[in-house]
Amino acid sequence: MDSQLQDYDPINGLKPSENCAVIGIYGNDTVFFKIYTSLRTLQHRGQEASGVAIFDGEKINALKVDGLVYEGFRPYIEKEIVPKGNIGIGHNRYSTAGIKNITGAGPFLISTAMGDMAISHNGEITNYQSLRDELKEQGVPFVTTNDTEVMLNLLARTIRQKGIKNGIRSSMEMLQGSYSAVLMIGEKMYAMRDPKGFRPLILGKAGNDIIISSESAAIDVLGGAIVRDVQPGEVVEIYNGDINTLFIMRSQRISHCMFEYVYFARPDSIIDGVEVYNSRYRLGVNLAKEAPVEADVVIPVPDSGRTQALSYAAELKMEYSEGLFKNRYSERTFIMPGNKERDSAVKLKLNPIKSVVQGKRIVLVDDSIVRGTTMKRIVALLSSFGAKEIHVRIASPKIVAPCYFGVDMKTRDQFIALNKSDDQISKEVGADSLAYLSIEGLVNSIGMPKKSLCLGCLTGEYPVKIAGEKEDIQTTLEL
Repeated sequence: MDSQLQDYDPINGLKPSENCAVIGIYGNDTVFFKIYTSLRTLQHRGQEASGVAIFDGEKINALKVDGLVYEGFRPYIEKEIVPKGNIGIGHNRYSTAGIKNITGAGPFLISTAMGDMAISHNGEITNYQSLRDELKEQGVPFVTTNDTEVMLNLLARTIRQKGIKNGIRSSMEMLQGSYSAVLMIGEKMYAMRDPKGFRPLILGKAGNDIIISSESAAIDVLGGAIVRDVQPGEVVEIYNGDINTLFIMRSQRISHCMFEYVYFARPDSIIDGVEVYNSRYRLGVNLAKEAPVEADVVIPVPDSGRTQALSYAAELKMEYSEGLFKNRYSERTFIMPGNKERDSAVKLKLNPIKSVVQGKRIVLVDDSIVRGTTMKRIVALLSSFGAKEIHVRIASPKIVAPCYFGVDMKTRDQFIALNKSDDQISKEVGADSLAYLSIEGLVNSIGMPKKSLCLGCLTGEYPVKIAGEKEDIQTTLEL
């Protein structure tokens, strides 16, 4: 896509972005508004497009919209022309692969001899191109270049050949990469999570409704309670109000994405037994222990660095203040061709508070840096308002390698930290000093064993085979 036309948020637009939210609700009454509410709750996981697919008792009806959930669905709600039924799935999309229009949005729906099938998928299938080529040779037509469409057609083929249980298992043996998905086959619903558990998937209940969600926050908003996480490699069948495990395909290791705890997930979510807020608080504490500095005030980059800045200040007994005001009501902007226009876009979103900044030695805390472009502009903005010193502290390790599992970090040339020292990066962004949290500090903050986390973007070593990349451990699947 032309760089002058890309949708860009000067604060968070250069952050890594996650590839989608999924929701599934198996209820006793109409589920559209519950799915709609859930998608609004999970809006942070994808703002490109949204969709629902709902079983009306005979067939599955889908509705997809561009943009934010509230804005996209509002005309259909006002005209009362939304899909009706008691069983349905939903999807928020942020594309990291495939086309970037509504055609590529989920849920994906196909009609088969077994009835309608629909799927919502969060993650990225690393071998989708070879699977797509194989299916095309067998006569399967494709509308998009989306890996979810490949996944759904593969499932339809194997289920037709081997039945639901063995068919899903057969597809999972062929799928590589990350996937947390909700599959609907008529009045039956299935939760699927890849054997390494890259992406979260959680089961909950609200009254008689059974909920499958990317994050527990959606279950909370619906007034429900967490039942448990879907285990890595597990396939759960939901039918007639019952929850049953069809099988679990185990891997030699688990590889939860560390960025869920650093940036992606809502802080009020609990993922694989870990509260995200507590992890982020500990990130700030450990950052303070590893990279203290004498300064007058600690301020966050809103909103991503807030919790970490708060705990950094508390650990060092320093003043904490909101030194940057974020305009929450300014629309997303387009990338401009020149630096002057881009600087203006940052100022539209952020404005320093003079009494906090002027003449002060500042510790500026954020959760991560990818390209460094936004950080450079924020540092310049603070300097222009009279900051005496600016010390940047990042509550995660250096990002030095691509992600292949559902995050839009695909090429090494976009990483400011690649082959550079902290001093070199500090000079590039215009700060007086800069420091990152160590990998050990990150692991300690999340509270999981290092071997249970995917750290590929930090180490350049991946938990599965990727052409041209290092593999950190050989793995096999066992049933």
